Amino acid sequence: MSKINDIRNKINRLVKEYYKIKFQKDEFIPNKTKINYSGRVFDEKELINLVNSSLDFWLTAGRFSEEFAIKLSDYFDVSDVILTNSGSSANLLSISALTSQKLGKKRLIPGDEVITVATGFPATIAPIVQNNLVPVFVDMELGTYNAIPERIKKAVSPKTKAIFLAHTLGNPFDLNAVIEIVEENDLWLIEDNCDALGSKYNGQLTGTFGHLSTLSFYPAHHITTGEGGCVLTDDEKLARIVRSFRDWGRDCYCESGESNTCGKRFSQKFGKLPYGYDHKYVYSEIGYNMKMTEMQAAIGCAQMDKLESFIEKRKENFERIYKGLKPFEDYLILHKSAENSDPSWFVFVISVKENEKFNRNDITSFLEYNMIETRNLFSGNLLRHPAFMNIKHRVVGDLKNTDYIMNNTFFIGVYPGMTNEKIDYMIKKFNEFFKKL
Repeated sequence: MSKINDIRNKINRLVKEYYKIKFQKDEFIPNKTKINYSGRVFDEKELINLVNSSLDFWLTAGRFSEEFAIKLSDYFDVSDVILTNSGSSANLLSISALTSQKLGKKRLIPGDEVITVATGFPATIAPIVQNNLVPVFVDMELGTYNAIPERIKKAVSPKTKAIFLAHTLGNPFDLNAVIEIVEENDLWLIEDNCDALGSKYNGQLTGTFGHLSTLSFYPAHHITTGEGGCVLTDDEKLARIVRSFRDWGRDCYCESGESNTCGKRFSQKFGKLPYGYDHKYVYSEIGYNMKMTEMQAAIGCAQMDKLESFIEKRKENFERIYKGLKPFEDYLILHKSAENSDPSWFVFVISVKENEKFNRNDITSFLEYNMIETRNLFSGNLLRHPAFMNIKHRVVGDLKNTDYIMNNTFFIGVYPGMTNEKIDYMIKKFNEFFKKL
């Protein structure tokens, strides 16, 4: 064993040396170095964890998965963290869990309505449609880019069973208003917290208000495991159901490598199976296989140790950009934090005000030409996309702001790899653009 440890320590030293050579920071060269809106920020610790995981060769959930889940559970102060292979899967698992027969009269059935928004990433809407539920769309506020609370209230009908909203790009939606609507109408609430890890509302972390919430660990997000995500909940029953859907729909809740956790593996009756049928192979849901690998979790463990510094850097970068772009508010709607919130910003969102001098494509083309990466606010309006044009849905009021966002809104990066030098260069280029008007 000591020889194995010696070899492992030697490998770790070499990995650290490799990191310093392979991933040394490149010099920023204005007009030549591309400024991405997002990127992986890591050091040798992620690589060492990843290599150690491969040396263990425990490819499914093991010690790193347990450690990663505990770190997330401690951070959010929730009882259950269910690791998944992506944030999109986490969203699908959350909606699917609410269709379980184990929830009795509270379960969602085909035709039930779920209130949401059309602006955002399709991973919030697709699970609603895939479960034969009806998305009910409400419009968004410009500036905060979150659902208008009054519209949510008007959207509630006898068929409404849940609200499923994202904290758009790190900016918390109006949780005071939404929680009130949820409690008054006995609804489920799912928080898509994928872009908002570390955001707070009234001093409380987003992702801890809903019955279920989700995170994504895709490279663009606050921390990364490459692919990966998770579902958070403080409800033991929901946690069991989510795990069942994640693990092929099996009724057994033993972790990988464990057996007979319940102590009744061969002494129960399920469905029309014979008494005592092996509980490890009893299926109570129509599920999936959406587990995270041990190697992904190993990266996540190292990333969690950097989370607080990542959040602070995102906030600092946001404020630097905001101050730099404030002189152009005659032409731009700048991203602003929602009331009662302390966002852990994902990006910096900008909407071009209606004017006769330029449009969104003019300014984004200029920025891209100058090596500054931009993105539209994801889908703009999902109902305009081929896959969603003919889905069964309902719209409350109009989607005027949603269409405005589709035509006029874009974002730039604030991720921790964004240096002051890069931000100052971006602001310089905005100045150049507006001087030419």
